[in-house]
Amino acid sequence: MIAIIDSGIANLRSVQKGFERVGHEARIVEDPRPLSEAAGIVLPGVGAFADGIAKLSRHGFIEPLRRAIEQGKPVLGICLGLHFLFSESEEFGLHKGMDLVSGRVRRFAQDMPDSAVPGTRLPGTRLPGPRLKVPHMGWNRVRVVRPAPILAGLPEEPFFYFVHSYYVEPADSNVTAGITEYGGWFTSVIWRDNLFATQFHPEKSQAVGLQLLKNFAALTR
Repeated sequence: MIAIIDSGIANLRSVQKGFERVGHEARIVEDPRPLSEAAGIVLPGVGAFADGIAKLSRHGFIEPLRRAIEQGKPVLGICLGLHFLFSESEEFGLHKGMDLVSGRVRRFAQDMPDSAVPGTRLPGTRLPGPRLKVPHMGWNRVRVVRPAPILAGLPEEPFFYFVHSYYVEPADSNVTAGITEYGGWFTSVIWRDNLFATQFHPEKSQAVGLQLLKNFAALTR
């Protein structure tokens, strides 16, 4: 059984249906007790970072989730669930995350042109050209830079569905498994041992998203 954490910060049924479509049982859990019995854990999330991390703490999920990761259980973060794993977020002030991955969650620079030089970081200076639209919303490519198991069997640069205004900046680039270009390149997939997370929504990404969920489910057997 895969446990999908419910702390009131995501549309969980679509994630559950995605796993069901690839033939794997997934259960939405409202308290942390089932996490110890689950074969794998999914941490979804949408909305504001501070509210989300507070709800996870209030529902008692943070320490059991931390223990599950330390024990080697496969864990998948989705969108805001990716952000929670990081040290801190600058969304509406500076807020502490779970610090399972060193780094910071940053906002897209809205005054960036939408065709920055690939490989550059997002600068804060105003440049000529069309403005970058924030939030980043819609289909975009993911360039695989490390062959994470959840990306097995996918095209070389698959398209996934994104909806976000903030992106993660890992302190150690070795955790990055996929990158996406939007006013510059940002980390869109992380992978470290049994910990995986995506900035995009696999449950909204049709066939490639279902393949990713299937790959994750296979790790729990």
